[in-house]
Amino acid sequence: MAFDFKREYRDLYQPKTKPSIVEVPSMRFLAVEGSGDPNEEGGAYKHAIGLLYGIAYTLKMSYKTDHAIDGFYQYVVPPLEGFWWQQGVHGMDYAHKEALSWLSVIRVPEFVGEDDFAWAVKTATAKKGMDFSPVQLVTIDEGLCVQCMHVGPYDDEPATVSAMHAFVGSEGYVLDLNETRRHHEIYLSDPRKANPARMKTVVRHPIRKR
Repeated sequence: MAFDFKREYRDLYQPKTKPSIVEVPSMRFLAVEGSGDPNEEGGAYKHAIGLLYGIAYTLKMSYKTDHAIDGFYQYVVPPLEGFWWQQGVHGMDYAHKEALSWLSVIRVPEFVGEDDFAWAVKTATAKKGMDFSPVQLVTIDEGLCVQCMHVGPYDDEPATVSAMHAFVGSEGYVLDLNETRRHHEIYLSDPRKANPARMKTVVRHPIRKR
């Protein structure tokens, strides 16, 4: 059976609908950075997602090619994730999506190295005829965070975020949102297919001890 990060790391991908504290380990990701409204048809965000999945699936299917990745095992491509921020805004202003900046990411197994990533970019470029140079291989260490499963449309997230912030204060922590620690979402539902009322999104914010 293919390794499934969502199943094996339920504390990171399947939190409850009540806020909880989690220590997030360092992880490796494919990443594309950009800005603008994520809902814009043909916009930068949707283009970035296409680039991420192009490289993610090239790596996943590498075992069917001549490129042997040391330590490779078959796995399910993890869900799309996003780090979001706005200049001059502490947290998120959901009413002004055009002002959003984002780092869109897809986790990759630790066996994916720089040489394997470079091979995937070269292979995907040759196969699809697209420019995959915006994709980077990065390591992110989130550390101590509060998180919660949000069920419903993205625009309803403020209620979940408010509950998270109240919980943080009651537990003796404070928010630690800054230029390097940002609002984080993990998308467990495909918005193109899911009923908006049932969509599941992990919402995560960095915190520190008061």
